[in-house]
Amino acid sequence: MLGRDMVSAARAAGAEVTALARAELDVTDAAAALEAARGHDVVVNCSAWTAVDDAETREGDAFAVNATGAANVARAAHAAGARLVHVSTDYVFAGDGTEPYAEDAPIAPRSAYGRTKAAGEWAVRAEAPDHLLVRTAWLYGEHGSCFPRTIARIAADRDEISVVVDEVGQPTWTADLADLIVRLVAAQAPAGTYHGTSSGRTSWHGFAERVVAAAGLTTRVATTTSANFGRPAPRPAFSVLGHEALRAAGVEPIGDWAERWAAASGAVLGAGALRA
Repeated sequence: MLGRDMVSAARAAGAEVTALARAELDVTDAAAALEAARGHDVVVNCSAWTAVDDAETREGDAFAVNATGAANVARAAHAAGARLVHVSTDYVFAGDGTEPYAEDAPIAPRSAYGRTKAAGEWAVRAEAPDHLLVRTAWLYGEHGSCFPRTIARIAADRDEISVVVDEVGQPTWTADLADLIVRLVAAQAPAGTYHGTSSGRTSWHGFAERVVAAAGLTTRVATTTSANFGRPAPRPAFSVLGHEALRAAGVEPIGDWAERWAAASGAVLGAGALRA
């Protein structure tokens, strides 16, 4: 989902792009990563184990991609003399905050997924001094399974759905994140950590209401809590990230989540989306 939008954004900016899917580059293969990075000026690592619940029982597998894989790509980028862009997550934080997490706020992951992504951040900093580490959250997009597509599909068959109201974050369009990464690279932003999420905040329930409206449905969206779902991995209750590092680098953060959803909804919920 992010990778395809990243390719489009980079090409639109005039870059020559080598796009490698998982079948073409296994990031857990250090030698393959070294070979793939050669001859490039920028390496963007969109690969990740993102099956949050599965990671609770398969943490070793998640670690292989999110930490060892991140280290391999970072080492390869550094060896090639390329700038590395590495995508990380809000799950590195405890998720119990009340104010937006700053880029240098202490991390305290509560899930296996969060731990493996935090280890990947450590590896990137250790192996690739010239890095842009971009944390994101609540991603949705045109090219994959995501929250709004799922909500619209379910709502189309029901009179009422229930969505959690006690998890708060920043719904972020993958096309916007890809554009932000292109702008960060073009601005020659200082190496360091940045937050690539939309501005503002909402709950999953609030987002679902906007999705249902955008889909032209009249389904009622009731409230529920995360405790009623009993999922294996704990979800951060508060996933709002601050954007001061972007502003300090002269890069404008992504706009308000509701405005960006209004711009994205046609593509995300377009033909075939409800059947995806």
